[in-house]
Amino acid sequence: MDRQTAAVDNKLPVGERELIIFTLSDSSGETAASVAQAALVQFPPGHASIYRLPQARSCQQIAGLVREIASGRSLIAYTLVLPEYRETLEEEARLNGVPTIDLLGPIISKVSQLTDAKPLSQPGRLHLLDETYFRRMEAVNFAVRFDDGKNPEGIGQSDVILTGLSRTSKTPNCMYLAQHYGLKAANVPIVPGVDPPLALFTVPARKIIGLTIDPHLLHNLRTTRAQIIGMPPNSEYADLDEIKSEVQYAKRIFRELKCQMIDVSAKAIEETSSEIFLYLRH
Repeated sequence: MDRQTAAVDNKLPVGERELIIFTLSDSSGETAASVAQAALVQFPPGHASIYRLPQARSCQQIAGLVREIASGRSLIAYTLVLPEYRETLEEEARLNGVPTIDLLGPIISKVSQLTDAKPLSQPGRLHLLDETYFRRMEAVNFAVRFDDGKNPEGIGQSDVILTGLSRTSKTPNCMYLAQHYGLKAANVPIVPGVDPPLALFTVPARKIIGLTIDPHLLHNLRTTRAQIIGMPPNSEYADLDEIKSEVQYAKRIFRELKCQMIDVSAKAIEETSSEIFLYLRH
């Protein structure tokens, strides 16, 4: 494995070198990389970076990796399921002076302690092709098939229906809800001058989520979108007064539907989808 891209310049004082966080895993390494990334966003850029080391396959390989990176300014954040892998890493890291953090072991131990159940210690179980996996894939296919209101019959088959104006993140949220929560999510656009499909008024209001947004933010989003697709800069699509009117129109529709409204202004897809999921669980 080429470590040149991950090496630090040892001629620099320690405080000036970038910290390299090596995320080590005996599976895909997605969990370790996600946790490390979540930590790094709390720091200014340039202090640390992540170098992913997935698919650890032997104690010998792990020991070799530790020795190889020991000369740099590094931290090993790991999600190793097999106990012998964890023991090898910790011992080799201690001998070579490399700091480590176990991202998975403590919670496995605590769950085992509280449930009196023995861990299976099988790498890769997060991505097993089980019933849950196939349900998520079915939900993803559903979101694609019933995107943007193109198949109104999907409304009745949905676990949740997202509705709102253009550029309120209906499609990305449907895909996220499908992939991460296994929910069959359809979306129906609100278009001024076009009546929503009648089917939308026949499903329980609890299954419908109206996505609203600050008009000024929507104006920025649509202006950028209009430039990308080559629309005239003075088009109604990106006109602020028109957008304000559209937002009010959408809210009137939501009130008619008696549905839950969620403001997506400046929210990440993950935040909005989590809020939708928690609402549906109540």
